[in-house]
Amino acid sequence: MKIVECVPNFSEGRDPEKIKAITREVEQTPGIKLLDVDPGESTNRTVVTFIGPPEAVKEAAFRAIRKAAEVIDMGKHKGAHSRIGATDVCPFVPVSGVTMEECVQLAHELGQRVAEELGIPVYLYEEAAQKAERRNLATIRVGEYEGLPEKLKDPEWAPDYGEPVFNAKSGATVIGAREFLIAYNINLNTRDRRLANEIALNLRESGRAKRDAEGNIVKDADGNSVMVPGKFKHIKAVGWYIEDYGMAQISINFTNYKITPVHVVFDEAIKEAEKLGLRVTGSELVGLIPKEALLMAGRYYLEKQGKSPGLPEEELIRTAVLSLGLNDVAPFDPGKKIIEYQIKEAGPSLLRLNLKEFANRLSADSPTPGGGSAAALAAALSASLTAMVANLTVGRKGYEEAEEEMKKVAVRAQQLKDEMLRAVDEDSRAFNRVMDACRMPKNTEEQAKEREAAIEMTSQGASLVPFGVLEKCVGLMEAARLVAEKGNKNSLSDAGVSGLLAEAAAEGAYYNVMINLLNIKDAAFKEEIGGRAKTLRNEVAKAGAELRATVASHLLR
Repeated sequence: MKIVECVPNFSEGRDPEKIKAITREVEQTPGIKLLDVDPGESTNRTVVTFIGPPEAVKEAAFRAIRKAAEVIDMGKHKGAHSRIGATDVCPFVPVSGVTMEECVQLAHELGQRVAEELGIPVYLYEEAAQKAERRNLATIRVGEYEGLPEKLKDPEWAPDYGEPVFNAKSGATVIGAREFLIAYNINLNTRDRRLANEIALNLRESGRAKRDAEGNIVKDADGNSVMVPGKFKHIKAVGWYIEDYGMAQISINFTNYKITPVHVVFDEAIKEAEKLGLRVTGSELVGLIPKEALLMAGRYYLEKQGKSPGLPEEELIRTAVLSLGLNDVAPFDPGKKIIEYQIKEAGPSLLRLNLKEFANRLSADSPTPGGGSAAALAAALSASLTAMVANLTVGRKGYEEAEEEMKKVAVRAQQLKDEMLRAVDEDSRAFNRVMDACRMPKNTEEQAKEREAAIEMTSQGASLVPFGVLEKCVGLMEAARLVAEKGNKNSLSDAGVSGLLAEAAAEGAYYNVMINLLNIKDAAFKEEIGGRAKTLRNEVAKAGAELRATVASHLLR
């Protein structure tokens, strides 16, 4: 699933009717899940968080910015938080299946539309910034709304989109792309805030002020404090005492968990606490967390235990929650705390059926599920068997040289398994969309054209689902070959069955690509997808023959 988070900040935190008018625009955008609305009275500012597919998120952001321009008058705005416009800042955050580059593109497209349609000057920041000095949001905000008229007169501060003309009612808007921010607290068995802060100073990127032998802060030639950097990049941290818990915590913001993961900082905090005679009792997640951050932690702790990291997603998350002590101060519910789990596919899912129910559904007098879903399931089973063989190899005597490679194979096989399971549902849904298009009215010429265009679009989509399965089968065959050659020899038959399932999945997916292409009129699309599908099919068939020969040479003597 492609999921983007958007966290716009609006310069209104006191009038619930205005806030609701803005958030209603978000909620009414198809495909969007509104996660949080956090108004602040003293700051006179509301932070809104929502997620969804990229295009839907971009549309929801525009609608919210447009409504904010209608209901907020910056000429009358006062608040404790610095701000530059009615929609002060609007970042896009990649969550799942989306790159930072795609979020940067969203920022550009939204910025251009806001400037052109709403007449609001737009600045780009963070990863979307066009100038180095504009990466930092605080730099763009210097002078705030009140200083904007003069700022716009300076050619150096011409907006990235829009004319350098002061919009008295709406001010300016800062749009950008950044990594996901994780708010996270580490719990200590003390009430002493100073001890918690001592650990925070050692962990955070900015570190602490350098002191001389007498304990005085060392200054540079300009009179600024000389800082001793902390241990981790992209970490902001402070120590505090939480009366409700009766304990001190290290409060941490992870601004790029991919570079500095949560579990690495947690383990280092344990070491730092021990130096001070303290004990880390667990941790607390504030808000939501990307699934990958917990999967990384789960793999890390399993490897520390000498086990394979290539286990199912549910087990990785369970391991992460236990290892990080995320249940320490309140129950941790993955369904509520993992951001990807906030978006659920609409309608029934084949994955909720047991084996007998699925087989019964497949055998019924309905075109869905059909061969495409069955092929995707075969691919998922192939990946599962490969992961099993790899996991049965890790930690086994005599396979030390292959262990690291088997760990990687197991992790990748689990990812392929999950992707192919999603394709089981998606193949059926894609075919149902084609059927819906075929049922569209065709009584008038305009209706007939709309129907024809819908059939073409949905048929192309229906061909791309099995094509994606076919593409993945190349990787499945390679993974099956690796475990057959280097994996636990007691499971060679399982590796062989994995290969056979991958072959069957590829052939089945190929059939489904070709039957969907029959309904498509776009000759270029048919030629490209059909040609690539044939090449992939042949590649899998060749690899399958080689794997069968390898297995036969050992088992069928």
